[in-house]
Amino acid sequence: MYSALSKSSQLLARGPAFSTATMAQSPISRITVIGGGQMGSGIAQVAATHKHEVTLVDVNQEALDRGKSYMAKSLKRVAKKKFAEDETAQSRFVDEIMGRVSLSTKPQEAVSRADLVIEAIVENIKVKQDLFAQLSKAAPQEAILASNTSSLPIGKIAELLDEQRKQRFIGLHFFNPVPQMKLVEVVRTKEVEQSVVDSAVAWVKAIGKAPAVCKDTPGFIVNRLLLPYMMESIRLLERDVASAQDIDTAMRLGAGYPMGPFELCDYIGLDTIKFIVDGWHKDGEGLKGNPLFTSSTKLDELVKQGRLGVKSGKGFYDY
Repeated sequence: MYSALSKSSQLLARGPAFSTATMAQSPISRITVIGGGQMGSGIAQVAATHKHEVTLVDVNQEALDRGKSYMAKSLKRVAKKKFAEDETAQSRFVDEIMGRVSLSTKPQEAVSRADLVIEAIVENIKVKQDLFAQLSKAAPQEAILASNTSSLPIGKIAELLDEQRKQRFIGLHFFNPVPQMKLVEVVRTKEVEQSVVDSAVAWVKAIGKAPAVCKDTPGFIVNRLLLPYMMESIRLLERDVASAQDIDTAMRLGAGYPMGPFELCDYIGLDTIKFIVDGWHKDGEGLKGNPLFTSSTKLDELVKQGRLGVKSGKGFYDY
């Protein structure tokens, strides 16, 4: 599970964009991103766009080529808007940014000169722990290590690291699609030094994003608020209070949301929602047994049937 859930904040967001004119300066210049999927490649693209030296790492060349393709396609769309009538300028724009991105299948080598290492791999706590245990042996001692997880505890991901590394470990939760989404949740653990939080905030601003700092708590800010909203919507449906269509209409027209909760659930993926809710209810810090995060018969049935939402063609709605 990755930030499909987080992507929903784009659909609920309101407020001003942040211009490059107000970007902060940051001493962080060399970035290593572990994970070449849509999230990882999006982070790499944004960092390279803002003139950082970036190394994108994945398990094999095929995965890296996919990540490179994601970036190239995204940048071409930006270039066409930026230089609508000038194909030469479009190509130069894309080539210049892509020229700042290196590809690697050797994570320890890739982090050896990094100022900041961002992990954006599968949402599996053990896999993340093992990865950072390896990276900590090769990264400079002054490097900041960060996870892009959307639902796992940051402190637990850092559990295998020594105390010095834990003081320089933080959550940097980007939202999908990274090039368009302005928000980055900067998640602080109990051990992290304030100077590391400050450096992370400065870097987020330097790449044109808006930081929101929070404690290490399940779901951080956005997903912690979003999950109960969606689960209560499903319970209204189960109690036959109203149809999915009418609940969606009510929230679009009454609350001003651009997408209703069931449209949103289908867009995120019902299996993703179930995975997070079940995990929080079973073992979430301060959430264990909380009825807000109890799963539902309706959600369980749909997932069992393979009705996962937009990605499977059927969910609460048919597509």
